[in-house]
Amino acid sequence: MVRFRFPVLIAFGLFIGALALSSALKDRHYLLLSLVLLCAALLPLFLRLERRKLEPRELVLLAVLAALAAVSRIPFAALPSVKPVSAIVILSAYVFGAEAGFLIGAVAALVSNLYFGQGPWTPWQMFAWGMVGLTAGWLRNTRWMRTRPGLLLFGFIWGFLFGWIMNIWHLIGLPDAFSWGLIATVYAASFYFDLAHALSNVVFLSILAGGWIKVLERFRKKYGLLR
Repeated sequence: MVRFRFPVLIAFGLFIGALALSSALKDRHYLLLSLVLLCAALLPLFLRLERRKLEPRELVLLAVLAALAAVSRIPFAALPSVKPVSAIVILSAYVFGAEAGFLIGAVAALVSNLYFGQGPWTPWQMFAWGMVGLTAGWLRNTRWMRTRPGLLLFGFIWGFLFGWIMNIWHLIGLPDAFSWGLIATVYAASFYFDLAHALSNVVFLSILAGGWIKVLERFRKKYGLLR
């Protein structure tokens, strides 16, 4: 198990380092940092090549899932925090594991912002959605995650965690000095947006989980994808 998690932990460390650098640079060069994070997300995939040659259809599958997650944001652009991206990332990681989930989440954020606009928030979104996939992949074989209520609870929790991660970027960008009052204000202001994200995760997971998991499991078993 450690052998499989080590590359992802390296990528996780690179993400943290890049976000720290982003803060030090005061959000300058965010596109360069986004590319660094993309390379970090791809690292576990490249290291996988040392164990087993990656089939072209596996790369295509990852690209398609990341594209679906990215495009799914567009129809809900008018509804703040309501988006099926997290649900798609969770279900993809649920079937294909932490490495795939980490990559799909990070790429989905970068690609979808080609439509919504790139900015200093992009690296943080890549990290947040990457972590959604990473944790979903790591916990997919736990007893509670294998139940429908457990899966929905996981999505609900990540609705808030995603917002809390993005709040860190917001706090770093504020010119005011840090204080507990400022932190409380920022997190309180995001509560309803985070709640909307959490509830939308529950709704989208309820709708997609059964069919999505069944189809992806069929592909994985039939073609031996991402074993």
